[in-house]
Amino acid sequence: MVYMLLGTGFEETEAIAPLDLLRRAGVEVLTVGINGKAVSGSHKIVVEADITIGQMDLTNMEMIIIPGGLGGVASLRSSKEALEALKFGWDNGKFVAAICAGPTVLADLGITDGLRATCYPGQEKNMGTALMQENAAVVTDGRLITGTSAGCAISFGLALVEALKGKEAAETVRKQIVIR
Repeated sequence: MVYMLLGTGFEETEAIAPLDLLRRAGVEVLTVGINGKAVSGSHKIVVEADITIGQMDLTNMEMIIIPGGLGGVASLRSSKEALEALKFGWDNGKFVAAICAGPTVLADLGITDGLRATCYPGQEKNMGTALMQENAAVVTDGRLITGTSAGCAISFGLALVEALKGKEAAETVRKQIVIR
């Protein structure tokens, strides 16, 4: 199971594009509302989450994902359950992924320490001891997958597919959506 954490003010493109690509690849993904099922994004697009944070079953998690958006990131930081889920995933050998400002939450938890990562330009100062990869759209370092911004959401989503289903599955999805 893949869980995508949605806090109020999440960046819609960074959530919906990877979600769509994962589901196209046959990955079971549940969106998780931090503050309830109806979650308003940073551009006032309301998404109904599949479950709320209290309904997550961490024992069957393969990956946990954080979209960016400063509001969404602030919502995650204020949720003890969300932070515990991220730490649980990392400590138990699961993939942990974040895009835009999302990687800064992982840095707060020490997850990015000493690993290659990227984040939204200007947020590098909030990335602790991560080995920042400037000008990278997406960086995968073992179980850590980070993306730069909404403009990189497709590349980020394809990296998530590749991590879970392999290069061939990612290439199949890439061809379906006709990237040029």
